[in-house]
Amino acid sequence: DRCYTVGGKMFAATDGSAAKFSVKVSDIAFEVLTETHRAKPAPYAARFKWVMFEDLSALDAAEVADWLKTAHELVAAKLPRRQRVALGLAG
Repeated sequence: DRCYTVGGKMFAATDGSAAKFSVKVSDIAFEVLTETHRAKPAPYAARFKWVMFEDLSALDAAEVADWLKTAHELVAAKLPRRQRVALGLAG
């Protein structure tokens, strides 16, 4: 598996073959994506508002980039201020 982190906190992951893609999303995005069946609640992480896309190759590259950017921002925003400053994420 490949995990993507910021400040030691995971915000996205793919399986070993990079076919499945799991990502942290906002509360609203979680509801929309799971209710429309575009994505499934991510196993073991749905309670933290993570979704899993079954086929990464079926997603548009720009959409994936946007999901990654948003997930990074959501997780980074919860880091302690000192850590965000050290990572160059806060002024």
